[in-house]
Amino acid sequence: MQDLLHDIRQCKICEAHLQLGPRPVATGHPESKIVIIGQAPGTKVHQSGIPWDDASGKQLRRWLGVSTEEFYDETKFAIIPMGFCYPGKGKSGDLPPRKECAPQWHQALFDEMKHVKLVILIGMYAQNYYLKNKAQRTLTETVSHYKDYLPKYFVLPHPSPRNRFWLTKNPWYEEEVLPKLASEVEKILF
Repeated sequence: MQDLLHDIRQCKICEAHLQLGPRPVATGHPESKIVIIGQAPGTKVHQSGIPWDDASGKQLRRWLGVSTEEFYDETKFAIIPMGFCYPGKGKSGDLPPRKECAPQWHQALFDEMKHVKLVILIGMYAQNYYLKNKAQRTLTETVSHYKDYLPKYFVLPHPSPRNRFWLTKNPWYEEEVLPKLASEVEKILF
């Protein structure tokens, strides 16, 4: 596993397309129980090299019901984004994750992690890649059907502070989905 993570961190497959250059960010351990698959690192994570080391990460840890120490315990959580490097700025936010990463690295990582009990898919890129034709038409519809994907997958919107409007518009998410998420995480880890 350490050799694989080393190879990932040296990856330069899409270097020519990255505004800030490559800096792949991923974690995992052969004993990881939960895999978090999000979009791609933002600029803060690109600089620190620590996944979810930003306001979105704080929100995600609250949603999961875990401490920072628990979240970064690789025997508990593996963190594998759809795009391992910061993709750059677009007209309305960050660019989509690069498409090279998931097909290149995800299966090899999963092959090394034999104890995974849950894969958390954050956002449409991860949901469409893994759920394929079982994903709903919109992220809101997919998240509202979260029970359909259990016990293998748990689907979430992005925990970005920019998603406040979505959270306000969809109170069922905090009332129904988040307690179920925290319960699933607790069952697996503790």
